[in-house]
Amino acid sequence: MRSDHKVWFGAEMQLISVILFFVEFVRGAVLVSLLPIYGAKTLGLAPDVIGAAISAHYITDTLLKMAIGYLLDRFSIRIVVQTGLILSLAGVYLLQFAELPWMFIGAAALYGIGMSPIWIVCLTKVSEKQRATQMGLLYTIWMVGLGSGPIVCNILLDFNVSFTYQLLVTMSVIACLLTLFMSKERAVTPSRLPLREQMSILKGRLSRMKLLLPGMILQTMGASMLVPILPGFADRELGLSGAQYSILLTVGGICAAAGLIPMGKLSDKLGGRKWFLVAGFCTFAIGLYMLAWGLAFWYCLLIVAVLGLSYAAIQPAWNALLAAYVPPKQEGLGWGILSTFEGIGVMFGPLAGGFIAAWNGETSVFWTSAALFGLIGAFYLWFPFQAFAASEEATNK
Repeated sequence: MRSDHKVWFGAEMQLISVILFFVEFVRGAVLVSLLPIYGAKTLGLAPDVIGAAISAHYITDTLLKMAIGYLLDRFSIRIVVQTGLILSLAGVYLLQFAELPWMFIGAAALYGIGMSPIWIVCLTKVSEKQRATQMGLLYTIWMVGLGSGPIVCNILLDFNVSFTYQLLVTMSVIACLLTLFMSKERAVTPSRLPLREQMSILKGRLSRMKLLLPGMILQTMGASMLVPILPGFADRELGLSGAQYSILLTVGGICAAAGLIPMGKLSDKLGGRKWFLVAGFCTFAIGLYMLAWGLAFWYCLLIVAVLGLSYAAIQPAWNALLAAYVPPKQEGLGWGILSTFEGIGVMFGPLAGGFIAAWNGETSVFWTSAALFGLIGAFYLWFPFQAFAASEEATNK
């Protein structure tokens, strides 16, 4: 146990954790703040172009995840992570010259290439004996970086756009330089099933999970639709400053994080996922609909707090539903399949949000997203949880 502790908290993992924080800080700032605000205010690009750029980022990120295991088997950790981060640095640097839509979308796509390697490398370093502790630390670093990036960026953008952009470029450079100290060894990856056997398992799981697929795709799509238009909506429709917008993000995040454990315990105690999902998604839909009214800051603050608590109600019940579905001894494949389908919504949500905003205004994106979450709530009201649970129990035996 002591040796595992030293491996995890040793110099190598401290270095990788620092790189992960820098990468996620910049990613959160770029996706939530820089692309929407810098693209609209500085480059004068339309919402549909900004939405397409964010979708392009997620598409290249997702596609690379499929190949990252192959690369880590054949090249050293340093080369894979370093190459990815250099390409991402190039993408961020080229944004300042991306006055044409295709250049802006291309720079965002290039930026997405370097996001996956560092996270996958972290996962390969997790030991079975301390998996819960190590994964908890990893997710904490990931959430703090991803959440603090847009909060800091929104405040700085109120004072100096150029300085904010240069800060993100500088942090990207630092992340690249830190990779020089990474190990030259290859990642230790678990043995894989033959491709034919994986495809057979994949086909069977997809057949049995078909009832889950609509909700999985629509909920990530409904949330990601808001990403390209949130800063502009906060500025133009709500009249909020960057600092006020950051306060909203912070309050929502704190309420979500603080509510996860109590909601999870309450869900376990009551022994039901259905009503947490139904209530959570329906409340989320109502909150988004009310935000579209353009209310005063203090009303928005209350709504965002409720949205955070709604997310906290949804997440434990949703994870429990998915965990019950993943087959034993095939966790990697099972979670990979589920993550892929959740990623479909993230890839196309920003693109759809941008086009809706360009066609009928930013407020209509909130209405559309609220309608999607309302439909998801109604879907889980109908969803046959008992029959589904019995079928999965028989399958997993």
